Amino acid sequence: MSESVRGSQQAVPNSSGVEPPKLHAPANAADCHIHIYDPRFQPRVDKPASSAVEHYRLLQKRIGLTRVVIVTPRNYVTDNSVTLDAIRQLGADKARGVGVLRPTVTDAELKTLHDGGIRGIRFTVGQPKTAVVTIDMIEPLAKRIADFGWHVQLNMESDQIVENATMLRGLPTQIVFDHMGKLGLSGLEHPAFDVIRGLLDEARAWVKISGAYMNTRVGPPTYADATRVARAFVNAAPERLVWGSDWPHPSPAEKPDDALLFDLLATWAPDDKTRHRILVSNPEALYDFASSA
Repeated sequence: MSESVRGSQQAVPNSSGVEPPKLHAPANAADCHIHIYDPRFQPRVDKPASSAVEHYRLLQKRIGLTRVVIVTPRNYVTDNSVTLDAIRQLGADKARGVGVLRPTVTDAELKTLHDGGIRGIRFTVGQPKTAVVTIDMIEPLAKRIADFGWHVQLNMESDQIVENATMLRGLPTQIVFDHMGKLGLSGLEHPAFDVIRGLLDEARAWVKISGAYMNTRVGPPTYADATRVARAFVNAAPERLVWGSDWPHPSPAEKPDDALLFDLLATWAPDDKTRHRILVSNPEALYDFASSA
């Protein structure tokens, strides 16, 4: 594809810039963390606007991505209908989901969610006043989903990871840490890094190397402090990492440049083999996509 054609792309809602990334995505590359907000579903969510499936397809086209993992936003509480619908729209062979549940979920509901493409459940617990799930739900739900081969995904503050390390080490499922463990400005010096590293070393956990703009005081284009954390995870356990855009970036008022975020992978994982593992092979293992081999 010529540079002139690559540069003439349509702007993507909730994403700065219009240029494609310099880094070319391999076939079957997966974006392992996005959210869909669709006004057809209740409660109606108006911010971020223009963040339904048709808008995300524009980002896929811009970055060159094929597969995707949709994470139910907390706005929908434990109704995962918007995520199941997005999986159907994007294709059951190319999309998976991570839902939000409480222990009252029935076995029949779990089976329906699995058949619909759900492969994990997320716990966003950093702000108890707005959280729709709680830390004490993690262990009982992990026991319920273990037979499905699902994982527990944690959007958990770094201090909470340390406080609950013993419980996390005893879970019967794999654990996925959102956004590089949300180590924040403390970075590798935070004791949560050692907890996560221990679980990685035991092949008990995965890390999403995503959300550089959440874990930085340096900012673009290098996100140097977040880059230090990402490279530490790549050096430690490239076989336990996946990448995600976090589109439509619900938190920041000024949206990041998704092409720039994708290009960070060239610095975080400089060789093609490691990037292919992070973008293709690892998502196949974690989310049950068909093997590209």
